[in-house]
Amino acid sequence: MNLRRQWKFILVLVAGAIGLICQFGLQTKSLFQIGSLQFPIQTILIDIIGILMAISLLTEIVGDFKTGRYGVDILAVIAVVSTILIGDQWAEWMILVMMTGGETLEDYATGQADKELRSLLSNSPSIANKIVNEKLVAVAVDELQLGDHVLIKPGEQVPVDGQVIKGISNFDQSSLTGESVPVNKNPGDELMSGAINGSDAVEMVVTKKASDSEYQTIVSLVKSSQAQPAKFVKMADRYAVPFTIISLVIGIAAWIHSGNPVNFAEVMVVASPCPLLIAAPVALVSGMSSMSQHHIIVKSGPTLEKLAAAKTFAFDKTGTLTENQLVIDAIVPVDQSTVSQQTLQSYAASVEQQSSHIIANSLVDATDKKLLQPATDIKETTGEGISGNVEGHTVKVGKLSYVAPHEQVNTINSTAVYIAIDHVYAGYITFKDQLRPESATTIARLKRQGGEHIMMLTGDHKDVADRIGQAVGVDDIRSELLPAQKIAAIQEVPKENRPVVMTGDGVNDAPSLTAADVGIAMGAKGASAASESADAVIMVNDLSKVNDAVAISKHTMKVANVDVLTAITIVIIIEMIAFTGVIPAFWGAIIQECVDMISISLALLAKTKPKSPKQTGLVANN
Repeated sequence: MNLRRQWKFILVLVAGAIGLICQFGLQTKSLFQIGSLQFPIQTILIDIIGILMAISLLTEIVGDFKTGRYGVDILAVIAVVSTILIGDQWAEWMILVMMTGGETLEDYATGQADKELRSLLSNSPSIANKIVNEKLVAVAVDELQLGDHVLIKPGEQVPVDGQVIKGISNFDQSSLTGESVPVNKNPGDELMSGAINGSDAVEMVVTKKASDSEYQTIVSLVKSSQAQPAKFVKMADRYAVPFTIISLVIGIAAWIHSGNPVNFAEVMVVASPCPLLIAAPVALVSGMSSMSQHHIIVKSGPTLEKLAAAKTFAFDKTGTLTENQLVIDAIVPVDQSTVSQQTLQSYAASVEQQSSHIIANSLVDATDKKLLQPATDIKETTGEGISGNVEGHTVKVGKLSYVAPHEQVNTINSTAVYIAIDHVYAGYITFKDQLRPESATTIARLKRQGGEHIMMLTGDHKDVADRIGQAVGVDDIRSELLPAQKIAAIQEVPKENRPVVMTGDGVNDAPSLTAADVGIAMGAKGASAASESADAVIMVNDLSKVNDAVAISKHTMKVANVDVLTAITIVIIIEMIAFTGVIPAFWGAIIQECVDMISISLALLAKTKPKSPKQTGLVANN
């Protein structure tokens, strides 16, 4: 909780308690008198605090005006000054309680809303059991280096990303991947930091430092979202001016009608700005908390407003609409009587075993382990290919210019590697992207959620792009784009089709994510430039989370709008009643405090999840 706000609230309460004791307990007389005006202790004390609060608020208002913002804070200042001028110190005190108490309630509600976010920070692993000379040494997680051996005891969190080298156990990864069932891990399997070990101890080797590991990546994103608090700028501005004008018109009319400035003050007391100043931001923070429960980290409040209104959705292809794993499409030997498909695949995969390239990994994973042979004399040329010796044959795998630069081969409009055996061109293997199983349904749901324009932006060949785009239901397919051309495609979207949401996963997607109104990164694989550039990060390997993000945003904005409009309607009705002079300023302040508490309670409804986020309709039609 904000300590400055808390102490202001306590100060107002203490001043009121002292005032009550002086007036009704000790029945103290006036400290001094000017003409017929008397100034008792309680009046002086509360007026001093009121003047200080009003000056503080006026300073904030002037600062907002300088930055081009305007709002309803002025109504609170007018209410305080009015009660000072008419000499109603207890109505003034109730307004001060309303102002400072509302801020304190906001802090409390915000704390409740982002409890899930803060739980990530408090549960972050900090100590690891490092194995040094067969002994356990407790070290700080940040001190672990690549290659260190760490023991994960039963019930402990995995401190950093690593690979199991000894032992078998089940690990709870629900906070990272959303999997409700613990996952069995054997030697050779990868472990993500933040996963919780089951009943058996395992030994692992560190594969990523703490700063690059999965859980620490989530924590850093959460800290980023907390450092950028929700600011309901657009919505507040939309309601602030008409609400202020209506309230002032009613107050001035009450003064003119009655001829008594007290009626103006009574209207101003109930014209509280709290529904705009408190309820809307609490609704946004609640929505961000709901996002985190669905494994989506949103870095700032305005992202929710843009997502709720999004009309255009753009997607990268590789790793976003498709899996990050290629599958073999065709194996084409030059002469099957000399080199069979099986031999061509076996030799190529055997050499590629020691390469970390995505195509190499895909080829090895798709090859029967019985076909993999030991390879020696491995030499890899970055960006070109790899060579080695398999069963006494020299094998080269890679680009055609590397494998057989003088060979003439028909143009292949797909991802491919070429193979030469004993310096003779032997054939090629083509690969195709594997569609995510949820891609087509994700696109279909987005259209039902208000997505009027769906684009796919990729640097791949037109034939490949068209095949993928048509399979998932994308209408606007743009291929063979450089990063700069992707940015241009996003920037050229007309105003009537905005906001634009771009979803991608790679380093090359970072500029596009920044150019879009909302950038969403598929961050399940860990830290990347895409995650750093994005406004929201999906922390599990599930594209349908884009649907959840839109659904939760729509639900949050609906709650916020209904909350604010309901509160403003109630306040204006109370103002009309106060117009007649039947509500004393003191009781008007109490009534307004009740309205504020109702507004904050309604705003917390944004924390509840939309109806069946996984279902087709989501909350788009709610």
